[in-house]
Amino acid sequence: MRAVVQRSREASVMVDGETVGEISSGLVVLLGVTHDDTEKDAAFLADKIANLRIYEDESGKMNLSLLDVGGDILSVSQFTLYGDCRKGRRPNFMAAAKPELANSLYEAFNSFLREKGIKVETGRFGAMMDVSLINDGPVTLILDSQA
Repeated sequence: MRAVVQRSREASVMVDGETVGEISSGLVVLLGVTHDDTEKDAAFLADKIANLRIYEDESGKMNLSLLDVGGDILSVSQFTLYGDCRKGRRPNFMAAAKPELANSLYEAFNSFLREKGIKVETGRFGAMMDVSLINDGPVTLILDSQA
């Protein structure tokens, strides 16, 4: 499982001109799932993201987590994170999980975050989405559940 995590001041996702999810300050998480991912991967990434120390403390050092600052998450499924661009000019998406598995693990990931008391807004799985955000910092990280 792969996540692009962006600290944001505000973010939203629209489908067909309708806002389906929005947050004020928090994290935007673009989440991709591959074939051999399991709920263990979803739990690992949810815990890692919730506890990442990427917010400044009173000394200006990144020592606080999303849980510490009470931020929200806008979670967006994104199979293109498993696009392989090493050959040719068209990405190969063979490493992306089939929609049934991907959606199940995406929902599990969101549930694990909610169990931690985090407000989670989402996009719409499988839809064409317009994602808007104001990146705070900017702080953008890429996380993988498997080494």
